[in-house]
Amino acid sequence: MFGRRSTVGRTDEQLALMRAAGLLVAGALSTVAGAVSAGVTTAQLDRLAETFIRDHGGVPSFPGVPGYRHTLCTSVNEEIVHGIPGSRVLQDGDLVSVDCGAIVSGWHGDAAISVFVGGESAARPEDVSLSRATEQSLWAGIAAMRVGGRLYAVGEAIEDSILAAGRADGRDYGIVEDYVGHAIGQEMHLDPQIPNYAVRGKGPLLASGFTGALEPMVTLGDARNRVLDDGWTVVTLDGSRAAHWEHTVVVRDAGVCVLTAADGGAARLSALGVPFAPVST
Repeated sequence: MFGRRSTVGRTDEQLALMRAAGLLVAGALSTVAGAVSAGVTTAQLDRLAETFIRDHGGVPSFPGVPGYRHTLCTSVNEEIVHGIPGSRVLQDGDLVSVDCGAIVSGWHGDAAISVFVGGESAARPEDVSLSRATEQSLWAGIAAMRVGGRLYAVGEAIEDSILAAGRADGRDYGIVEDYVGHAIGQEMHLDPQIPNYAVRGKGPLLASGFTGALEPMVTLGDARNRVLDDGWTVVTLDGSRAAHWEHTVVVRDAGVCVLTAADGGAARLSALGVPFAPVST
């Protein structure tokens, strides 16, 4: 991670497969988001996602992680990441972060969203602000990606965005540092890691065709956390709520494509003044 001066790029053929995997992830997350409602269990959401991915010719990524067997991670309220789907019944106002991965012909896509049971009108206003700030920081990180740029500029942009949102919202958001983004390709988690915060140094140069999964995790309070006895679920120590947003992104000479966004990120990238470089499947 620290010795390599430049990241590794993907070929057009490889990117086409990652775009196909990314579209499956986007479709699965859209299906799950539409099914989130009071009375639904997280296990039911998991089955929906698995069915969608398999029915569309893909394979869920997460069962390939040793010891994990589910299609999704479903993290509710104070759970930051890696929540295990099960018998938990969702209630109006819950903040649910849903993480999903899919494989097409050996290549991965990985993304996460945060949604509210009953919609934003049923949610606490501070939770809505938290989720919006987290998603906005993800796009700030994406906008910082450019060929020849430094990898760690991404985390700096994410942190700057969170700090700015905190000032605007009158809150001191916590940026989780124990879990970070990562390169992605024929394995879901690859080096180099992509911090969601500013670090010393500049990191490796971004090569054309580099694919990374950016995933800020932000809390309403203290960012310190612990893992529950199930060995997976990460929760805030102070019980404050958390949001998690993630996209798989490729940076190329012509611009950026968000492989796990239905439109490739075209609309958001345009609003941010970032050149859009579509990837065909």
